[in-house]
Amino acid sequence: MRNGLLHLVTGTALALALTVSAANAQKKYDPGASDTEIKIGQTNPFSGPASAYATIGKTQAAYMKMINDQGGVNGRKINLIQYDDAYSPPKAVEQVRKLVESDEVLLTFQLLGTPSNAAVQKYLNAKKVPQLFAATGASKFTDPKNFPWTMGFNPNYFVEGRIYGQYIIKNHPNAKIGILYQNDDLGKDYLNGIKAGLGDKASSMIVAETSYEVSDPTVDSQILKIKDAGADLFFSATTPKQAAQAIKKIAELGWHPVQILDINATSVGAVMKPAGLEASKGVISVNYGKDPLDPTWKDDPGMKKYFEFMAKYYPEGDKDSSFNSYGYSTSQLMIYVLQKCGDNLTRENVMKVATSLKDVELDLSLPGIKANTSPTDYRVNKQLQMMKFNGERWELFGPILEDSGPAG
Repeated sequence: MRNGLLHLVTGTALALALTVSAANAQKKYDPGASDTEIKIGQTNPFSGPASAYATIGKTQAAYMKMINDQGGVNGRKINLIQYDDAYSPPKAVEQVRKLVESDEVLLTFQLLGTPSNAAVQKYLNAKKVPQLFAATGASKFTDPKNFPWTMGFNPNYFVEGRIYGQYIIKNHPNAKIGILYQNDDLGKDYLNGIKAGLGDKASSMIVAETSYEVSDPTVDSQILKIKDAGADLFFSATTPKQAAQAIKKIAELGWHPVQILDINATSVGAVMKPAGLEASKGVISVNYGKDPLDPTWKDDPGMKKYFEFMAKYYPEGDKDSSFNSYGYSTSQLMIYVLQKCGDNLTRENVMKVATSLKDVELDLSLPGIKANTSPTDYRVNKQLQMMKFNGERWELFGPILEDSGPAG
């Protein structure tokens, strides 16, 4: 009897020991993760030529604060470490090294801008640190074969450009097209994309293409060159400052081309207002998220959640800004991925979860738009809808356009 009891006690103790060690074995951590904390890092242009985007980083910091107030992710607090890179690639390199080597973050989240992301891509892939949901749509950030640790968030610029090309062929088949593009991967992807969409008509339809450097004080001379070439359709592959300058200059010249603007420069507050609301009337672009200014979403539950968040956690921010709604959406997806990781907070598992998203609908996704990714398709957003600026806000039109073709 005593032996039996002893066996039973020993057996129970052994079972308990096994349970404890199994629980410990289930918890897997890489640098930046622990029982109490998940460290993630980002650089953002809090100053410099692209500081219009600074508010995105502020929204993301506010979102993480909200999550922490709600108890964090699976009991762990998010520690978001942010540095200013002033939209300067050398500065981004320095700050990202600091995040990885000194701060020892688990991953980088939403590094902002094509030039900055390009400057750190090889380094992060060599270190096997996730470059997650990078705030760029350049094709090189959805290239799992060559850069398995890098994943862009924005719709692919090449794909977006191709959609504009197809739209022009259908709606403005005789257009004389003038293109202004930023002289980097962002601009060149758009340029190649629109040419792909125009197909064999590209060479006859494009009458002018001219680039600018981010550091150029204005784009006035480029606009004059495009107008003088006889363009009657203007495609602006730009970022906010230059986009606003271009719209303003076109109005000043009394020139009235059809204007198509890329998605990165569609902020009403940062682009349309400085350019002049009247001057911006009729500009065409695309979207994949609900616009806070659009009364269509007045009673939408997702939009209500966003407005409540802004009122409580970032009251000084502009709740109507599409940059802030973008910051909200990217943060929501980041938290979704971390929640799905459970107690397996390794860099490898983070990438595994991020590259197997299935029909994820965010609060501010347009109805019918869902995020799906796979180990061979890193594109988070590949559905878009056309929209036109009416002088006050953007109005959506046409069907949801799904791009299934290769990303450039």
